[in-house]
Amino acid sequence: METLLNAEQIEEGVDRMAAYVQSVCPRPPLVLVGVLTGSLPMVADLIRRLDLPLRLALIQARSYRGPKHQQGELKIDDRLLPDLRGSHVVVVDDIFDTGQTLAGVVEQLQRRRPSSLHSAVLLRKQIGGAKSVEPDFVAFDIPDKFVVGYGLDLNDLYRNLPYVATLDPGEGP
Repeated sequence: METLLNAEQIEEGVDRMAAYVQSVCPRPPLVLVGVLTGSLPMVADLIRRLDLPLRLALIQARSYRGPKHQQGELKIDDRLLPDLRGSHVVVVDDIFDTGQTLAGVVEQLQRRRPSSLHSAVLLRKQIGGAKSVEPDFVAFDIPDKFVVGYGLDLNDLYRNLPYVATLDPGEGP
């Protein structure tokens, strides 16, 4: 395991994300929508940095299955979302790679008629190919490597690490 981003760097990235969120929400109501489960540590840190009234909501989106983390069909569970009509919404996710998750979540949220809808991600993998959507805010661009820590996992492990690290093939449980 090799550290890619240490805890201080992540803090700086979350600070930049907080400034971005403050800039796109001219007035309440703001609804911050965290994508479960990987965004939880970042969302917890982010809301403590925001100096404006907000509501917190969660949505679950999963497309990776099994120990080999192969991408499959995107499954979205939006039962935890409040009414978003007329709200300024910022969806927050841990990582952007293929764009499939963000595109699906944005589509689901747009159906709820928010006043505005923005997206912010901690990490964006530098991988080729056209994407149907790009995040509005990216804290860090990273190489196309498998990463864990700060919410990111391998078989639901390593989410608790205070840093982001790369795993070499064969590493992990």
